[in-house]
Amino acid sequence: MSQITTHVLDTALGKPAEGIKIILQRPKGDNEWEDIASGVTNSDGRIAQFMEKDQVIAPGIYRMFFETKAYFKKLGIKGFYPEVPVIFEITDTEHYHIPLLLSPFGYSTYRGS
Repeated sequence: MSQITTHVLDTALGKPAEGIKIILQRPKGDNEWEDIASGVTNSDGRIAQFMEKDQVIAPGIYRMFFETKAYFKKLGIKGFYPEVPVIFEITDTEHYHIPLLLSPFGYSTYRGS
């Protein structure tokens, strides 16, 4: 299993959100981010292998960047949030799960298991 995993659930439709591009990034200078991993959610709202299985990232601050505009457009819905950046800090090399609960006019996230 990847050290960092995620999934997206569309709470307005009550099902997984398929086709959302997600990018994992780390800080690179002032207001810049460097891509570490990326993928697109499958029919279960997950990215099967988001990071390489043996890839370990150091403790620090990271950003999970969810590109939601294309998802809503595909559904014919005008969403309020074209992108959702989730900035978090990891303190060790354990597994971290960062899910996104999404609707056209709101979102929520938490540290999952």
